[in-house]
Amino acid sequence: MYYPIQLDKSRNFKYGMKALSLIEKRLKKPFAKIGLDDLTVEEIAVFIWAGLVHEDNTLTPEKVMDLVDEYSNFTTVSEIMGRALSVAMGAGEDTDEKNAQETASSA
Repeated sequence: MYYPIQLDKSRNFKYGMKALSLIEKRLKKPFAKIGLDDLTVEEIAVFIWAGLVHEDNTLTPEKVMDLVDEYSNFTTVSEIMGRALSVAMGAGEDTDEKNAQETASSA
Protein backbone atom coordinates (compact mmCIF):
# COMPACT_ATOMS: atom_id res chain seq x y z
CA MET A 1 0.00 0.00 0.00
CA TYR A 2 1.23 3.46 -0.91
CA TYR A 3 0.71 6.74 0.90
CA PRO A 4 1.18 9.80 -1.34
CA ILE A 5 3.05 12.89 -0.23
CA GLN A 6 3.58 16.05 -2.26
CA LEU A 7 7.18 17.22 -2.14
CA ASP A 8 9.13 18.29 -5.23
CA LYS A 9 6.69 15.97 -7.00
CA SER A 10 4.15 13.44 -5.90
CA ARG A 11 5.97 10.67 -4.05
CA ASN A 12 4.64 7.60 -2.27
CA PHE A 13 5.53 6.15 1.10
CA LYS A 14 5.81 2.37 1.13
CA TYR A 15 7.05 0.37 4.12
CA GLY A 16 7.66 -3.25 3.28
CA MET A 17 10.41 -5.54 4.48
CA LYS A 18 13.01 -3.81 2.28
CA ALA A 19 12.27 -0.41 3.81
CA LEU A 20 12.39 -1.82 7.34
CA SER A 21 15.70 -3.52 6.55
CA LEU A 22 17.12 -0.21 5.26
CA ILE A 23 16.10 1.45 8.53
CA GLU A 24 17.80 -1.29 10.54
CA LYS A 25 21.00 -0.99 8.52
CA ARG A 26 21.16 2.81 8.81
CA LEU A 27 20.32 2.90 12.52
CA LYS A 28 22.39 -0.22 13.28
CA LYS A 29 19.77 -1.94 15.42
CA PRO A 30 16.85 -4.33 14.98
CA PHE A 31 13.61 -2.61 14.06
CA ALA A 32 11.87 -4.00 17.14
CA LYS A 33 14.44 -2.24 19.36
CA ILE A 34 14.02 1.20 17.79
CA GLY A 35 12.18 3.47 20.20
CA LEU A 36 9.88 5.50 17.99
CA ASP A 37 9.28 8.05 20.75
CA ASP A 38 12.99 8.80 21.09
CA LEU A 39 14.01 9.39 17.47
CA THR A 40 16.29 12.26 16.50
CA VAL A 41 15.48 14.42 13.49
CA GLU A 42 18.21 12.62 11.57
CA GLU A 43 16.69 9.24 12.45
CA ILE A 44 13.25 10.43 11.33
CA ALA A 45 14.84 11.46 8.02
CA VAL A 46 16.08 7.86 7.71
CA PHE A 47 12.51 6.61 8.20
CA ILE A 48 11.20 9.05 5.57
CA TRP A 49 14.00 8.11 3.15
CA ALA A 50 13.40 4.38 3.62
CA GLY A 51 9.72 4.83 2.78
CA LEU A 52 10.42 6.84 -0.38
CA VAL A 53 13.61 5.33 -1.81
CA HIS A 54 11.70 2.53 -3.59
CA GLU A 55 10.72 5.11 -6.25
CA ASP A 56 13.98 7.04 -6.42
CA ASN A 57 17.27 5.35 -5.56
CA THR A 58 19.10 8.69 -5.72
CA LEU A 59 17.42 9.83 -2.51
CA THR A 60 19.41 10.07 0.69
CA PRO A 61 18.28 11.00 4.19
CA GLU A 62 20.02 14.36 3.71
CA LYS A 63 18.19 15.01 0.42
CA VAL A 64 14.91 14.06 2.10
CA MET A 65 15.54 16.74 4.75
CA ASP A 66 16.02 19.30 1.97
CA LEU A 67 12.82 18.19 0.22
CA VAL A 68 10.79 18.44 3.42
CA ASP A 69 12.22 21.89 4.21
CA GLU A 70 11.64 23.21 0.70
CA TYR A 71 8.29 21.70 -0.27
CA SER A 72 6.39 20.75 2.88
CA ASN A 73 6.86 20.75 6.64
CA PHE A 74 8.03 18.32 9.26
CA THR A 75 4.61 17.81 10.87
CA THR A 76 2.75 17.02 7.64
CA VAL A 77 5.39 14.60 6.37
CA SER A 78 5.73 12.92 9.77
CA GLU A 79 1.96 12.38 10.05
CA ILE A 80 1.68 10.75 6.62
CA MET A 81 4.80 8.68 7.24
CA GLY A 82 3.37 7.59 10.60
CA ARG A 83 0.10 6.44 9.02
CA ALA A 84 1.98 4.49 6.33
CA LEU A 85 4.26 2.88 8.88
CA SER A 86 1.41 2.01 11.25
CA VAL A 87 -0.56 0.24 8.56
CA ALA A 88 2.55 -1.57 7.32
CA MET A 89 3.19 -2.81 10.85
CA GLY A 90 -0.42 -3.95 11.25
CA ALA A 91 -1.19 -1.41 13.96
CA GLY A 92 -4.18 -0.06 12.09
CA GLU A 93 -6.00 -0.88 8.92
CA ASP A 94 -6.50 1.94 6.48
CA THR A 95 -10.20 2.66 5.85
CA ASP A 96 -9.74 2.97 2.07
CA GLU A 97 -7.87 -0.34 1.96
CA LYS A 98 -10.58 -2.04 4.05
CA ASN A 99 -13.31 -0.64 1.79
CA ALA A 100 -11.44 -1.78 -1.33
CA GLN A 101 -11.09 -5.30 0.09
CA GLU A 102 -14.79 -5.45 1.04
CA THR A 103 -15.83 -4.20 -2.40
CA ALA A 104 -13.59 -6.73 -4.15
CA SER A 105 -14.86 -9.64 -2.06
CA SER A 106 -18.54 -8.77 -2.65
CA ALA A 107 -18.12 -8.48 -6.44
